[in-house]
Amino acid sequence: MRVSAGFTLIEVMITVAIIGILASIAVPSYTEYVTRSRLVEPQSKLSETRVQLEQFFMNNRTYVGFPCDKKATNSENFDISCGTTLAQNAYTITASGRNGGRMVGFSLTLDDQGIKQTTAAPKGWTFTKADNCWISKKSGC
Repeated sequence: MRVSAGFTLIEVMITVAIIGILASIAVPSYTEYVTRSRLVEPQSKLSETRVQLEQFFMNNRTYVGFPCDKKATNSENFDISCGTTLAQNAYTITASGRNGGRMVGFSLTLDDQGIKQTTAAPKGWTFTKADNCWISKKSGC
């Protein structure tokens, strides 16, 4: 009698099914984790820009004329803009997910009073504009 070595088709199919089930659980969790990690960058860029704006204000007694330089404020996934919101004594800076990028749909703001807001998020992410925080997970702040 001959002893065969190897796996039967059923054993291979069960193994593939188990791997498929594990992957279907792990991939969405990993994707959300990566997205959450990408939200740290615009938050730090907004905070950094706020410090620069306050330094500019201390020197000039106005926010008007602050060079919201694209090179200094933009990141791989977000555009940081001061827009037309720079005024004598007030500002609002915005971080928006780049069109066609991985973070499209997200929009975070920070104003001169230090109020942090999430103004937009993709489907499946919940937030409240009344909260004084930036979104950091699917369920909010």
